[in-house]
Amino acid sequence: MMIRLSLLAVLALAACGVDGAPERPVQKPAQSGVTISGDARVGVLAQM
Repeated sequence: MMIRLSLLAVLALAACGVDGAPERPVQKPAQSGVTISGDARVGVLAQM
């Protein structure tokens, strides 16, 4: 029983990647409509 299970596992793993060699995904140029702008201030406000 264990031999059959092992054979089944080996055959299942051997079936991975049967469709051909891996292909690199096509990279799309970055097109972002997001812009960041603003104003930042740091300090201490003291009232006397």
